[in-house]
Amino acid sequence: MREKNEPLNATLFIIALTFSALLVSACSSEKPSATTIMANINGYSFDNNRQLQQFQTLAFDNGRVLATGGPTLEANYPNANVIDGEGLTLLPGITDAHGHVSSLGYTLLQIDLRGATSARQISSLIAKYAKEKPFLNWIQGRGWNQVLWSGQQYPTAQILDELTSDRPVWLERIDGHAGWANSKALTLAGINANTISPPGGEIIRDRNGNPTGILIDNAMALVNQVIPPPTDEEMAAALAAATSHLLSLGITSVHDAGVSARENDYYRQLANSGNLAVRLYGMISSTDPELGRMLSAGPSNDPLDLYSARSVKVYTDGALGSRGAALLEPYSDRAGHSGLLLTSKEQLRAILSLSIQAGFQVAIHAIGDKGNRIGLDEVEHAYATIGGRELRHRIEHSQVVALDDIPRFKSLDVIPSMQPTHATSDMNMAADRLGINRLKGAYAWRSFLDQGSILVSGSDFPIELANPFHGIHAAVTRQNQLDEPDGGWIPEQAITIEEAVRSFTLDAAWAAHQEMALGGLSEGKWADFILIDQDLFTIPTNELWKTTVVETWLAGKLVYEKQ
Repeated sequence: MREKNEPLNATLFIIALTFSALLVSACSSEKPSATTIMANINGYSFDNNRQLQQFQTLAFDNGRVLATGGPTLEANYPNANVIDGEGLTLLPGITDAHGHVSSLGYTLLQIDLRGATSARQISSLIAKYAKEKPFLNWIQGRGWNQVLWSGQQYPTAQILDELTSDRPVWLERIDGHAGWANSKALTLAGINANTISPPGGEIIRDRNGNPTGILIDNAMALVNQVIPPPTDEEMAAALAAATSHLLSLGITSVHDAGVSARENDYYRQLANSGNLAVRLYGMISSTDPELGRMLSAGPSNDPLDLYSARSVKVYTDGALGSRGAALLEPYSDRAGHSGLLLTSKEQLRAILSLSIQAGFQVAIHAIGDKGNRIGLDEVEHAYATIGGRELRHRIEHSQVVALDDIPRFKSLDVIPSMQPTHATSDMNMAADRLGINRLKGAYAWRSFLDQGSILVSGSDFPIELANPFHGIHAAVTRQNQLDEPDGGWIPEQAITIEEAVRSFTLDAAWAAHQEMALGGLSEGKWADFILIDQDLFTIPTNELWKTTVVETWLAGKLVYEKQ
């Protein structure tokens, strides 16, 4: 956009390893700034009653919204700096309610295997990547998905060994719940025919009992624990890569699902100096050795809303694609196997007790119907023994839920935190895994909304692409980007465009106790907003995923501009 009578400043698109001081001035209440008017816009937002509103003018000052209104609003601020929005659609900044920021950053710095069509293609890609990066001690990547390959069989270490045997290779499956190692990595991890699968994990073996190179869920730790931790420089580079990418997609806030103590301290340091480029809501990892220290420090609420940590993330089960999701009955395509419980009921109960008594919300990863039931049972037990209903506990994914358990989300005030693109990614295998009957409670967004639950949406990046318009498209159409299947997959669970956008903005902010500061453009909230190239509310729904972000503004400052 151009300020009236001023040239475009291209230097505003600078987000690199060294964070600028943009957010210091943007968020600080001590530095006055001139009122700015964004005029000639097609604006949409949600008021504090969650109702959709339209406007043509936005006024903001000192990083916060002053007012929204019609074209005459500009007259109320005669000395304002006026920017012509050129008729573009304006929305509140997107909040991704479930992502993995550091994982996204490291993925952007590693080889991306999404879209690979075979194990041998990946082996060739890895060999080429390793040759180009001789300085790497470990070759790492993410994104493979055997469900998309001919035969849908897990790959083996031998396939990687054929082209890369001199250095360890470790490749995480697209859902992060399985890993593929070459023989060098298995040797360094001490994994052999005598290694026992850990609780909540599985070492896949061949007919002779030898490890094939595939490790499921908790077994992945056997390799992860021998990979050298990232250096401070690598962590900074990963965060810079991730935040730059997120801002380009219009994402101004992320609920970071599984923050380590080291990341928590680093994010807090950046926030305190005003140099955190994207707002983060930290879900502390329940498996971190320093969990006790972080809980004892109590929830942190940043006055600038750059970094807040008041949630604890805990896993019940694995993922559906790797058959690690815990089911009440065995998988339809693997007799006798009902998935994996990554955290026992006793451990989950203890974590809820410690977290709630410290004032933390608990965010429970649960994909299978058994995982969801255990999560609900333990929340119910916590209410009966120690309370904590006001903390707005969440079940992350809420993906496959027994029909009798869906109403319990409402009665227990548990938030279904869901990721719409999981449905369109999983629809090619979900029926195989679950059978038709269990699909009735799977990816059931409409059922949750109709009973009065507040549905919040995210992407689960880097498992899925972070682009929120892909999620909005999936939520509304229940189709992939090829308009498949005709009419949508389980179309009765589709939601409206208004509901989808709200789930990525105001309702997502509510799930983080931030609805009075973020998620909408009411007076006094942070001026976090985006300008996009098409009107989501009027275009054909099959065009939603094509939406492009033109500009991203955070606390009244332009932090991304499409070039």
